[in-house]
Amino acid sequence: MAKAGAFRYDPPPMSILNLRSHRAAIGFIFVTAVLDIVAMGIVIPVLPSLIEGFVGSNARAGAINGLFVALWAGAQFICSPIIGSLSDRYGRRPVILLSCAGLSIDYVLMALAPNLWWLAVGRILAGVTSSSFTTIYAYMADVTEPEKRARAYGLIGAAFSFGFVLGPVLGGFLGDVDPRLPFWAAAGMSGIAFLYGLLVLPESLKVENRMAFSWRRANPVGAMVLLLRHRELTGLAGVTFLLHFAHHVFSVIFVLYAGHRYGWGPREVGLLLAGVGVLDMLMQGLATGPVVKALGDRRTMVLGLIGGTVGIAMMGWAPNGLWFCLAMLPNALWGLAMPTLQSLMTRRVGEDEQGQLQGATMSLASIAGVASPLFFGWVYTLTAGDGAAPWRSGVGFFIAAGVLATAAFIAVVIARRDKTAPALI
Repeated sequence: MAKAGAFRYDPPPMSILNLRSHRAAIGFIFVTAVLDIVAMGIVIPVLPSLIEGFVGSNARAGAINGLFVALWAGAQFICSPIIGSLSDRYGRRPVILLSCAGLSIDYVLMALAPNLWWLAVGRILAGVTSSSFTTIYAYMADVTEPEKRARAYGLIGAAFSFGFVLGPVLGGFLGDVDPRLPFWAAAGMSGIAFLYGLLVLPESLKVENRMAFSWRRANPVGAMVLLLRHRELTGLAGVTFLLHFAHHVFSVIFVLYAGHRYGWGPREVGLLLAGVGVLDMLMQGLATGPVVKALGDRRTMVLGLIGGTVGIAMMGWAPNGLWFCLAMLPNALWGLAMPTLQSLMTRRVGEDEQGQLQGATMSLASIAGVASPLFFGWVYTLTAGDGAAPWRSGVGFFIAAGVLATAAFIAVVIARRDKTAPALI
């Protein structure tokens, strides 16, 4: 029985668990993911407002918030391949547990932040510890047959969505009481995730499938070499980059945009984000499996990218809050893209490289996470300044829609080139 660092309790590895325990393990990783995402979602409605309180300007807060998201993504870029490779060597369980503990400590640090510099350090540490999301995806690859991975990743996506349903609502209401209270709640959530995983989460990676740790692979450049081994894998990596680049328009400007254009506060923003999370949870948790069965992975991925393009363009155009909310309906189809994209990519590598693959794709997403927030923060600062027409602050959404449309086009080209797959259209 493998040991997990200094932890005294070590459940049996997945290789000796029966079918019932196998299913329970998926439930354990689902709950752990929910708790982690709830903790992250709690701070979303209040962090931009906290930044605005420090700098005293809505437009300038957009640029600073973009910088903070970039710092978070930059830490992920550096650490994701290291953490992915460590999980390939030592197993998934200890990496997940250490991440939960680290996030809890980080949220305490941010709750006490007296200035922007302190917040910046907190965002960097959050990027380091949240890099273990690569391990969650690798965990699911360990315990799921290749043809069932799209549905499994849909379940993980649903866990993330459920966390974003509960998290922003809690953050919105707690933020109305005290803007720092959500950070304390987030620390408690991450602490609960650590204790829960410590007691019940089994190891999923068999000893015979583990790979020796190598710094040649455990760095952003070395890890992404894996993405160049197959032409379709390289193309899918490009789609991954564009998808994440477009998505950061929400993390950077959404809260500030909603307050500037529609006059929404933390409570309204939290409730809307909860609605988005419900739609995404239904799409990834319930719709992904049936849609993939009917259309296949590639068609489902393209459908998701097109739906996201339409929805995000509508958000930039929406003349009032009602239309903005209605735009969430086509945008919900975006939830079909990521699980199918993950499924297609995992089929191109061996079982001993799943952690490295997830680390490489997370590093790629982190590159987008560095460039995109800086870009969209800059765009928002230019378009939402004093005296600017309200509609101009939505320009970032139109740009993001164009990026997502480009991703959909690349996905169609990739599908047509793959002679082993049925025709896309």
